[in-house]
Amino acid sequence: MTDLTPEQLVGGQLDAYNAQDLDKFCGYFSDDILITSYLGDIVCEGMKAFRERHVGIFSDFPSNKAKLLHRIVLGDTVIDHEDVDRGNGDKSFQVGCIYTIKNGLISRIEYVKAS
Repeated sequence: MTDLTPEQLVGGQLDAYNAQDLDKFCGYFSDDILITSYLGDIVCEGMKAFRERHVGIFSDFPSNKAKLLHRIVLGDTVIDHEDVDRGNGDKSFQVGCIYTIKNGLISRIEYVKAS
């Protein structure tokens, strides 16, 4: 993955997320991946926790899809505005995802979730 641009990395992980292809999805992230809420708490840290988190999401929401609404690329930072539909009949929700790229992989994600 290290030869992809930041935009290609983020786009590829979104496609793999929507396909619920866990191995391909995880391939876009560094082993020390850190997920936090925006300016807040750590959601998960490290690939093991990251994989476990997404095994649960994919299992609990097999029809889950995230639709890209807008993307901004600023060097090694990519900011996505997404609409997420869990596919379970609940109302969809929007998130802002700030992806930090380091050494050709996504190393950090900060989420802002609209209520």
